[in-house]
Amino acid sequence: MRAATFIALAFFSFGAAANALQAPPKVLWTKDLKVLSPLSISPNGDLTFIGSDTKVHRTDTTGKDKWTFATGDMGRAQPLLMPDGGVLGASYDDTVYSLAANGSLKWKLKLDGDIYATPALRTDGSVIVATAGGTVYALSPEGKTLWTYKVGAPVFSSPAIGSDGSIYFGAQNNNMHALSPDGKLKWTFAAKSLVFSSPALDKDGNIYFGSSDRHIYSLSKDGMLRWDKTTRLFVNASPIVTETNLVVVGSYDGNVYAINTTGEDEWIYKAGAGIAAAAAELSDGTIIVGDLNGTLHAIDKKGEALWTLNTGRKIDTTVSVSDAGMLYYSNDGGSLSAIEKLRPLAVGPWTIFRGVPAGWGRSLQPAELAALSKARQAAATAVLAQTPAPKPTTPTPPQAGSGTTPPTASQPTPTQPKPSQPTPTTPAPSASTPEQYAAAAASAVRVQDSLIYLPLTTGSSALGWNIKTLTPRSATLSSGIKVGAVPVVYFNRTPYVALASLSKLPDTAAQLLPTGVKFTRSGKSVTFPLNVAALLPFGPQTEFTAQRN
Repeated sequence: MRAATFIALAFFSFGAAANALQAPPKVLWTKDLKVLSPLSISPNGDLTFIGSDTKVHRTDTTGKDKWTFATGDMGRAQPLLMPDGGVLGASYDDTVYSLAANGSLKWKLKLDGDIYATPALRTDGSVIVATAGGTVYALSPEGKTLWTYKVGAPVFSSPAIGSDGSIYFGAQNNNMHALSPDGKLKWTFAAKSLVFSSPALDKDGNIYFGSSDRHIYSLSKDGMLRWDKTTRLFVNASPIVTETNLVVVGSYDGNVYAINTTGEDEWIYKAGAGIAAAAAELSDGTIIVGDLNGTLHAIDKKGEALWTLNTGRKIDTTVSVSDAGMLYYSNDGGSLSAIEKLRPLAVGPWTIFRGVPAGWGRSLQPAELAALSKARQAAATAVLAQTPAPKPTTPTPPQAGSGTTPPTASQPTPTQPKPSQPTPTTPAPSASTPEQYAAAAASAVRVQDSLIYLPLTTGSSALGWNIKTLTPRSATLSSGIKVGAVPVVYFNRTPYVALASLSKLPDTAAQLLPTGVKFTRSGKSVTFPLNVAALLPFGPQTEFTAQRN
C-alpha cells in the first residue's frame, strides 16, 4: 500500500510541476513618462507617443527624450510614423499635427471634434482621420482635405484600410462601415450595440471586430456576416490576426478568445480580469496581452499560460515590441516599462494593434510584407543569439539501482544553441526504433526541481515527433499534420524536455508502470525504462512543500 501510494505521488508530482508557470522576464526599467497613447516604434528602436502632459514625445530605447512637441490637449490616438521619419499625431483639441523627423511642425489642421481614433495611413501618403464629431476625413500629405464623410455618430474605432483601399471603421450608431477609397459609402453592418473595437483584417480582406453587444464578428469584405462569437461581457478590445490565422481578442469577461478565421474556437484563455487592450503576437507564436488588474499575460500556442507578470496598475493599451525583442508596456498613470530579450513580432496580416508598430492601420502590400518578413527573420535570429538559455539548477542524482545512468556530479553548464541550429528533424543515427530511442533517452535522464527530463531529440523521436524549430526556451515539434510545442532547458549544450511536457502533446497519453513510463500515441505504445520512484525520492520536502507553493 505504501509503495503504491509512493509511486502514484511521484508520478503526480512531475505532472503537476510541469503545469507550473515559467518565471516572468525581468523588467529592465520603469519610468514615469506620462504615456497615454499606444507607442509607435521606429526601425532604429526610437519610441513615439502622446502623453498626458499634452506633448508628443520621441525618446530613445531607454525612454530618454529626443524631442517633444506641445499640442493643445492630451490624446489617446497612436501616433503614425510616416515613411520620411516624421510623425502624424492627433489629440483631444480636435487637431491633427504633422511633424518632421526632428519634431518641428510641418502643418496642423483643426477638425470637427475630439480625435480618439488612431488615423490610418494610405499607400499614397494621405491619411484617414475619424472624429468624435462624427466625420471621417481624407487628408493629403500636405494637410489638405480631399473629402469628408458624415457618419452621424461619434467614431472611436480606428479606421483600417484594406488592400483595395476600402476603409472600415465602427461607430456609436452600432454600425461597422465600409467606404470606398474616394469616401463613398459601400455598406454598413448593424451590430446590436456600440462599436468601440477597431477592425482587424486578414490576408483575404475579411474584417474582425468586437461590440458592446457581447459579440465578436467576422464580415466578408462585401459586408456579409461570416460568423459571430458570443462572449459574457462586451468586447471593446481590438482583435489581432495571427501568423497562423487565428483571431485573438480579449473581453471584459476576463477571457482571451482565439478563433480560427472560419469561426471555430481554438482556445479560450482565462485571464481572470477584464481585457481592454489589443494583444500582440511574437515570432514564436506567444501572445502577450495586459488586463485591467495590471497583469501581463504570455500565452502559448495551446492557449496556456507561459508566464504572468503583475505590474500593479491596470493595462488598457497594447504592448509594443521592437525588432530587437524589446517589449514595452504602459500602465494607468503613465509609467512605461521595458522588458528585453524577447522575440520580435510575428509576420502576419494583423499581429498587433494597427497591424505594424508604426501604427499604419492598413493591409501591407506584397513587397512590404516580404521586406518585413526578411527583417523580422534577421531580427529573430539576432535576438536568439543574445538570449541566454534558462539556467538549470544542480540535478538530483538517482538512487542506486534505478536502471539509468546518473548525471555527472558537477553542475552542468547551460549553453545557447546557435541560431542556425535547429536540432535536425531526422532521427539520431545511433537509434532506429521507438524502443531504442526510448532506451537512449532514459540512459541520459536528468532530474531537476522534482521534474524528470529527457534529451529532446531522442525523447521526441521515441514518440514519432520531429523537431521543427528550437529556441532557448521552447521547441516546436511536428508529426504529419500535428504540431506541438514544449518548453526546454539545457544541460551541457543539449536541449532537454520534461517527461510531463511530452505527455501533453496532441493525441498522447502516459501511464506509470513498474517497468517505466508507457506512452501511447495514435494506437502505438513505447515505454521509457525509468525507475520513477528512485528518480523522485518520496519526502515532504519534495512533495507536499512544492504543492503548497
